[in-house]
Amino acid sequence: MRLRRLLPATLVALTVAACAGSPAASPGASPAAATSAPAVELQVYAAASLQSALVRAAAAYEAENPGLTITASTDSSAALETKIEQGAPADVFLSADTANPQKLVAAGLAAGAVSVFAGNQLTVIVPTANPAGIASPADLARSGVKIVACSDAVPIEKYTVQWLAKVSALPAYGADFATRFDANVVSREDSVSAIVAKVGLGEGDAGIVYVTDARTTTQVATVGIPAAENVPASYGGVVVRASAHAAAAAKFLGWLTGAEGQRVLASFGFLPPAG
Repeated sequence: MRLRRLLPATLVALTVAACAGSPAASPGASPAAATSAPAVELQVYAAASLQSALVRAAAAYEAENPGLTITASTDSSAALETKIEQGAPADVFLSADTANPQKLVAAGLAAGAVSVFAGNQLTVIVPTANPAGIASPADLARSGVKIVACSDAVPIEKYTVQWLAKVSALPAYGADFATRFDANVVSREDSVSAIVAKVGLGEGDAGIVYVTDARTTTQVATVGIPAAENVPASYGGVVVRASAHAAAAAKFLGWLTGAEGQRVLASFGFLPPAG
């Protein structure tokens, strides 16, 4: 089994290829019995926050399904949803929210309903040295703090907006917290992984990302958001209606929500689907 290394680009391709060669036919076997099943390559479009977990998931799934190859591209969920709408050849779409896959359902571009396969939570990240001295989420609205955020269409930004509305109602933050927070935003990126990269390089004092993303590098430290103040993230997936391998795509999505897939996701810090 061979694993192609991930390329350092916004769209990331990974392939775990099945072992080459076909088994020799046993003596007396019929030609039909000696013929192996045709190879299947699944194109999986996945949220950037799933990148590392999907490498492991693809390897585990392919080990259980010889002859099947998973090729995955990761980017912001919104960007991938747009690509699929424009005809990109995806078989499965794994999003960091349920809204983007639901758009495909509403447009008749998905085969079936959205399947929620994982959960996540938010955390504040800072450069390891934490030069701004951020000690709590409330410090993000302090004058002079430089925040790296995402564009409005990206799920992490939508969850951040929900969080801002939630904590702005708390005395410890104040009713104008969201306004002061927004005034500190110095850049808006295309994906959550870009927030991690910029904060890790010290190009910002802080950012809000998923807990799982904070675990992908030693260049950032976390400032936790209390559970009562946090906002749960739900990851949803669909089989793309135009898929040439709809049955295989549905089987993979089902595996991801099952015991084996959940074990892989949990090892990267993902939570089980809510409910």
